[in-house]
Amino acid sequence: MPSHEHTFHYKENFQLEAGGFLPGFQLRYSTIGNLNADRSNVVWVCHALTGSSSFLDWWGGLFSEDSPFNPDEYFIICANTLGGCYGSTGPLSIDPETGKPYFHHFPLLSNRDVARAFDLLRRELGFERIHTLIGGSLGGQQILEWAIFKPYVIQNLISIAGNAKHSPWGIAINESHRMAIRADKTWANEHKDAGSSGLAAARAMSMITFRTYETFNEQQKDDDPKLDQYKAATYQQYQGEKLVNRFDAFSYWTLTKMMDNHDVGRERGGVESALQQIHAATLVIGIDTDLLFPVAEQELIASSIPQAQLEVIHSEFGHDAFLIETEKLKSIIHQFFKKQSKFIYNE
Repeated sequence: MPSHEHTFHYKENFQLEAGGFLPGFQLRYSTIGNLNADRSNVVWVCHALTGSSSFLDWWGGLFSEDSPFNPDEYFIICANTLGGCYGSTGPLSIDPETGKPYFHHFPLLSNRDVARAFDLLRRELGFERIHTLIGGSLGGQQILEWAIFKPYVIQNLISIAGNAKHSPWGIAINESHRMAIRADKTWANEHKDAGSSGLAAARAMSMITFRTYETFNEQQKDDDPKLDQYKAATYQQYQGEKLVNRFDAFSYWTLTKMMDNHDVGRERGGVESALQQIHAATLVIGIDTDLLFPVAEQELIASSIPQAQLEVIHSEFGHDAFLIETEKLKSIIHQFFKKQSKFIYNE
């Protein structure tokens, strides 16, 4: 079943948490499946840092006929985040006040801004409730903000490899990436390709935190190494070039900043107090080898949301397991919904 692409245009000034506003914005979004009569079968997906709304391209296995979210039964939607470069308003969009791209002048965004923007799209589409809100990594941060912002809209919440407040460790990693972009002499230019070499280096650095020692040793080990020719080195170069061909340094800068300022407890009495406001039935999934969003962060989320369930996936793939271990995810999510059905029936 093919997905369909759409664009939502919001034409009013959109106030931002950090101050200032966007003079309107657009969100590119993809859908698959059909709404039922009472529009109660909506599954909303929030993507990761460099993801797009085309969720079948990067998470297709989670939305197959044998998955908990069979497109024959659910209407599935994913919107490209504000600040992204896949059709939603971001740094390369035209600033209507100048008639030129924003480039370095794009305003600071927060996940709270994104949750509000997504909710405007929800209201435009006429969804009173969302059956399931699911996201991983940056998307896992955004779904928590949304579930706190609209606690009675979200029925089921599935947070995968996310966190409630970005850690000093995570901020340090992201700042290292931005330092690589700043070190690129072209970064000062107002051009769509500015900072591309720095972005490639940033991506190579990130791969080390996305995966693990074991996966690199298994997949990039040289059986017959030659002097100064290594599979691991060419793999890093390939990953950097691959991202440059589909992303831009401006959006990377914007979204890592957004990840860094993530804190659901800001002006809500702290993280635990904020998470306690979530009313959705919640499944929190962590990965035992995740260096970026370790299991301790998932434990905090699960212990703070009333009656949340915590599951931990064993994987050698580190943080990237949330995109790779789809069979394990499907099994855990199936069991979660079985428990939910049993609970509702017993009630």
